[in-house]
Amino acid sequence: MQFEQLFSVRGYNAVVTGGASGLGLAFAEALAANGAQVTLLDVDGAQLEQEVTRMRSLGWQVHGEVADVRDHAALDAAIDRAAALTGRLDVIFANAGVDSGPGFVGNWAGDTRPRNPLGALENYTDERWNRVIDINLNGVFATLRSAARHMRPNRSGKMIVTTSVAAYQCEPAIGSAYMAAKAALTHLTRCVAQEMAADGINVNAIAPGFFITNIGGGHAKHPAVQQAMSKVIPMGRVGFPDDIKGLALFLASPASAYITGQQFTIDGGWTLGSVG
Repeated sequence: MQFEQLFSVRGYNAVVTGGASGLGLAFAEALAANGAQVTLLDVDGAQLEQEVTRMRSLGWQVHGEVADVRDHAALDAAIDRAAALTGRLDVIFANAGVDSGPGFVGNWAGDTRPRNPLGALENYTDERWNRVIDINLNGVFATLRSAARHMRPNRSGKMIVTTSVAAYQCEPAIGSAYMAAKAALTHLTRCVAQEMAADGINVNAIAPGFFITNIGGGHAKHPAVQQAMSKVIPMGRVGFPDDIKGLALFLASPASAYITGQQFTIDGGWTLGSVG
């Protein structure tokens, strides 16, 4: 197989949940720019319309579906419509997620990390916990389940789940619900991969570190936060959505055909620890 074919997604039909912004949008751009037909699924209709219009102006095959991953019937219907565009579903990025608000410390980095009462265990409300679990864990489960109904009959497909470095290391600046959901997704990825392997379906996860997205209420977009984080990331800078596109394309393409049940960390070395 030629190099161009090895990483080619041309003609693929893909769905990205949470696709109208952040890393989901980066995933969608990586596929659409390389010839895939991509459906962006998002709860934010205005942002979705804006991004679909912009991407179509570039000549890309892009569609939009407004749906909340907590509404499993609506989610199924949206994915069904996306699959019907070509009669099959080749790639699903189960990416939609929200943060859980401040954790039990008040900032992302630095020597002084004051306690934050709003993030304390005894003050954690059921509403806050359940919302995050329902979107970040149950929503991903429902997304994979829906995709399986289309992929298994064709005995092929790529499922990619967005987890986080918070899946395997405590990040006390974010809430416990977020960490718990992402850790559960790590194992769910492995479980689903084991089940789907015999049907030729690859199931893997991407675990981003500190990226400039809307997670954390846009906290990562503040220059002071980026400067502080850059000091503890060995590569000396924070991540931008474009940094994740290569890994996304790899996992969606034939190049990853013999890889399944794995979680790929992409964090500039953050989880290795600071060297200075």
